[in-house]
Amino acid sequence: MQSPGNKKNILIINGHPNKDSFCYALATAYQEAAMQSGASVTTLNIAELNFDPNLQYGYTKRMELEPDLLASLDKIKHADHLVWVHPVWWGGFPAIMKGFIDRLFLPGLTYKYRENSLWWDKLLVGKTARIITTIDQPAWYYRLVYGNPSINQLKKSTLEFCGIKPVKVTAIGIIKTADPAKRASWLNKVSLLGSKHK
Repeated sequence: MQSPGNKKNILIINGHPNKDSFCYALATAYQEAAMQSGASVTTLNIAELNFDPNLQYGYTKRMELEPDLLASLDKIKHADHLVWVHPVWWGGFPAIMKGFIDRLFLPGLTYKYRENSLWWDKLLVGKTARIITTIDQPAWYYRLVYGNPSINQLKKSTLEFCGIKPVKVTAIGIIKTADPAKRASWLNKVSLLGSKHK
C-alpha cells in the first residue's frame, strides 16, 4: 500500500515477446507519462527474463524460482499499481506471459489456501491494476461474441483472485488495420492513463 507523501510505485509488465510490437510502444508511452507526473516506474519485459516458462510438475512439486523470477516477485510485491500490457492471441496471452504467471503466481507467494477449507488468503491485497490489451477485432465484438476470455483470465482468475482490485481494462483494437493517426490516438490515450497513474 502506498504511504502518504511517497511516490506511487508503478510496475509495468509487458507480455509481448517482440520489442518492435505496438505493445512496447504503449508500455513506453505509459511509463514516460507516469514518470513525468511524479510516479516511480519500473518496466518488466517478460521476454527478457531468463526462466523456464513450463510448470513441469504442475502443483505436485515446487520448482525452484530462477533469479529473474525472484526479482520479479519482489517488484510485484513492492508495487502499488500493476500495469499489464499484452496482445490477445487465440483468446489468451502469449505463451511466455502465461508461463510467467504459471511459474510465479503460486500458493504461498501470491495467495494461500486455508487448511481444510475451500477458501484462501489473498496475499496481494492493497494493490490496483490496469490491463492494456491489444486485439485484432473491435473490443465490443471480443466482449459480446467471445466473452473477453483473456481479460477474465487475467483480471478475475489471477489478479483479483490474489487480492488486487480494482482492475481496470483498456482494450485497444483493431490493431492490424490501424493507420498512424489511429495508433497515435491510442498512444495519447495510454499516456493520459500514465499521467494519472491509472
